[in-house]
Amino acid sequence: MMPSSVPNNAKTGGDQQSRILSPVEGRVTADAGCQDGCYKNAAVASRVMAEFALRTSYSELPEEVVDKTKECILDWLGSACVGGRSGSPRKILSIAELFGGTGRSTVIPTWEKSSALMAAFVNGACSHHIELDDLHRSSVLHPAAPIISAAFAVAEAEGCSGRELIEAVVVGYEIGIRVGEAVGPDHYLRWHTTATCGTFGAAAAAGKLLGLTEDQMVWCLGNAGSQAAGLWEFLTNASMTKQLHTGKAAMNGVIAAYLAREGFTGPETIFEGDKGFCIATSNDYDLSKLTENLEPGRTEYKLLTNSFKIHATCRHIHSTLDAVLAIVKEYNVKPDDIVSIDVNLYDAAMDLLERKAVKPADGFEARFSIPFCVATAILYRSVGLEAFTPDRITDPHILSLMERVRLHRDVSLNEDYPQRWPAVVKITTDSGVYEKRVDYPRGDSENPLTKDELARKFRQLVTGILAEDESNEFIRRISEIENLKATDLFSSERTTAARLALEGRR
Repeated sequence: MMPSSVPNNAKTGGDQQSRILSPVEGRVTADAGCQDGCYKNAAVASRVMAEFALRTSYSELPEEVVDKTKECILDWLGSACVGGRSGSPRKILSIAELFGGTGRSTVIPTWEKSSALMAAFVNGACSHHIELDDLHRSSVLHPAAPIISAAFAVAEAEGCSGRELIEAVVVGYEIGIRVGEAVGPDHYLRWHTTATCGTFGAAAAAGKLLGLTEDQMVWCLGNAGSQAAGLWEFLTNASMTKQLHTGKAAMNGVIAAYLAREGFTGPETIFEGDKGFCIATSNDYDLSKLTENLEPGRTEYKLLTNSFKIHATCRHIHSTLDAVLAIVKEYNVKPDDIVSIDVNLYDAAMDLLERKAVKPADGFEARFSIPFCVATAILYRSVGLEAFTPDRITDPHILSLMERVRLHRDVSLNEDYPQRWPAVVKITTDSGVYEKRVDYPRGDSENPLTKDELARKFRQLVTGILAEDESNEFIRRISEIENLKATDLFSSERTTAARLALEGRR
């Protein structure tokens, strides 16, 4: 028997308690007799999401949403290009080459074609590898790696237009982010949200491109939820699992969508059910966040509050780094004059990163080490990709300064999280004490990067991978992708230099 009510620990919020699904029309209607979060048909959330996906049209998207989508695509591509050059993505690529077969979808590290499944798998891993991919705060989700990787793989395989690609990315972000917001910070304690909630976003984007019916999209989301996984335990030994998470989230979303197109059914109550995703992975979920105001033309698109990174580190460290850089630049603080650096952070950041306060063993661990990143910012005034080379990891000046970094849990900062990811930094020197609080690091929607800054970031990332004219061509084509086909972006004549540069490193 399917569950007919929302579990006791769920929040439903506002008038969401009286929203039910008409079994005849498949539409959400009100029932005054429905009490305590009751749903007469527990498929409400996935069906409302399916209806939103089907009704989303490029012609009705606000201009600012279209522009932001293009920025997300450009930012994703830069991370994917550089992320495939070494490390765990190369190992994932070897699996794709072994099992991928033929296809029309581009595997970015080699610029060769493969199946949509393998392209989504590899590109999802590559675009998350260097910790410079985008981040949505309130959902604690890196949307691009799973969602855009899945969308591009399917769009190329199916010969979709650029406008259809934009629609799919918007749908994927909206649904993936809403799932992340619904399961909340409690989910993030043990589950890697980008892997779990990203699977829903990838499935929705792929399903939109495949033209799924409403029922098929419901099944697609249901089977995405049954595949959604990703645990934080990999942090205990700096294993390569993080990139497996994002690659599989993209790939699993594609699998769910293609299965649904074939009529492969899935659970309709994947969110609300008493054996569903929300109750299984969170002790404090809020079902109302799944569908509140989810309607084309009415929704305040979640994509608009997406953030971009300028530091190649875990996003939980960015407010700290912005505060450190502001102090050392404004007061010209010299490393030798520093007595101590006190960093106050909210619990979620400390839960994830406190164990990484020791000396990092490699570049991956260093990206999650607050003391290492703080010391690097003070000494070098930036924390880009160059900060995590073997020479930097063993730099005696960095190691010495790390010993002066002290981490503190500040419960007062918990009130703002995850709507804000604040940090308070105090640097004590021989001549004075300097303190700075940052609520919105550079790249947040409240403190945004300009289009020129995002283009500059892309060019810097692909230096040595793309020729200058090729990088400029990618920027131009993404800026007008609504007038192109998805396959136009990765045509072979525009990636010759990239392929040769990569092959030269093998």
